[in-house]
Amino acid sequence: MGVLALLWGSTFLWIELALDGLSPAQVTLVRCALGAATLTVLLLLTRNRLPRGRAMWKHIFIAAFFCNALPFGLFSVGQQTVDSGVAGALNATTPLWSVLIGLAIGTERGLRPVRLAGLLVGFAGTSLIFAPWEQSGMTSWGALAIVGAAASYAVGFAYMGHHLVGKGVPTLSLSAAQLMAATVLTAPALPAGGAQPLQVTPTTLIAIAVLGIFATGVTFHLTYRIIADEGATNAATVGYLLPVVSVALGAIVLDEAFSFRVAAGMAVVLIGVSMTRRQKRTSAALPERTPSVQPKRTPSAPPKETPAASTRPAGAGLRWVDSPHD
Repeated sequence: MGVLALLWGSTFLWIELALDGLSPAQVTLVRCALGAATLTVLLLLTRNRLPRGRAMWKHIFIAAFFCNALPFGLFSVGQQTVDSGVAGALNATTPLWSVLIGLAIGTERGLRPVRLAGLLVGFAGTSLIFAPWEQSGMTSWGALAIVGAAASYAVGFAYMGHHLVGKGVPTLSLSAAQLMAATVLTAPALPAGGAQPLQVTPTTLIAIAVLGIFATGVTFHLTYRIIADEGATNAATVGYLLPVVSVALGAIVLDEAFSFRVAAGMAVVLIGVSMTRRQKRTSAALPERTPSVQPKRTPSAPPKETPAASTRPAGAGLRWVDSPHD
């Protein structure tokens, strides 16, 4: 998960650099296409196949919209006015949205006081980052677009975990197919988003290449594997580390300013996320301990001597000895 956090957290840096020469629609389309091409090559090298069946591809396209096409586009639009470090901090709200979506669809059975407090604390931290009460606050369409992208990620993770993972299809096949679908979905937005002339520079080429190959293709496949192994909510918790990576890269590479208010808001968001996760881990551990205790007591209850003693004197041994004498 650390590798995923490093790759995913650097996404905001590469988007910021790519936007210097490309439009948001162009960045979204190219990163989807490069990610799909990367995973297709891996698919061929491992001799895997794309998923089959109309129903499966229907779910793939729906997941591609919520987990790829929509959030990728919203991040590209949002980072026109929001720094990369702040974008990573706002993206840390994904686990909070995952809990709310779980409550809505019924995968979260109850909202205990600790988890409710975590939600309130987390969204209070988001409000602290926005700071709508200050003139220097970040209440803008760009910031709202990034929060919308974080919520869209949560929807996509939940949908993937429910409809795609665990159906007998390799995660590499699913991730490659989903980025292909995302490429198809984002292509029509190119004319609407303004097909501006390309202003290609070496920095732009490097940024869009790394963004598409590593921060999209490789990262998305790792995300799929975590969803398959640990569940959608655990995949969303990689947001714990994203702000640290995005803020550090933004400050070091782009010389972005990072105010105390944004730092405090990011810390509050992460505290809220940890509160929503703490109770779930505790409750998930209890059912696993109960069956592990019961089997140990069950075999120890009947002593080993009892069946042996009962079979020798009361079994067929005495009757077999008596029958020849009769």
